[in-house]
Amino acid sequence: MKDIMLKIIGKQIMKDSEEQQMEFMTEGKFYEQDDSLYLTYAESDFSGMTGCTTSLKITGDRIEMRRFGEGASTDTEMEFEKGKRFKGFYDTPFGAIEMEVLTNEVRNNIRKDEAKGSVNIDYHISLRGLSEGRSRLDIEIL
Repeated sequence: MKDIMLKIIGKQIMKDSEEQQMEFMTEGKFYEQDDSLYLTYAESDFSGMTGCTTSLKITGDRIEMRRFGEGASTDTEMEFEKGKRFKGFYDTPFGAIEMEVLTNEVRNNIRKDEAKGSVNIDYHISLRGLSEGRSRLDIEIL
């Protein structure tokens, strides 16, 4: 397991509203197990998910994201693979909401021998018909 620095940029483009962007840097861990790479990091006050840990399991161009911990009333899991839909629940401070994710693009540019590079995910998300939009998550290992 290797200590790393991550730069995380999240963009949201919701229907009938302006694009929102969140950017922060955090410490994390990087390791390889079987045929997958793992990135883990603690969420911060800035992300609004204090007490949660986010874990990304990266297997080629497929990414599984899991958030868990004290700051989550339930664990949140999302899967990203180009052209595929994923149904699950998204944890909010007000409880879990049914969600559906359609992945537009996944790029894995991590050089595992150096523990450097980036992953980029572009997806559409629908939260039980309450909110729909497009999101982009860019994570860079510095």
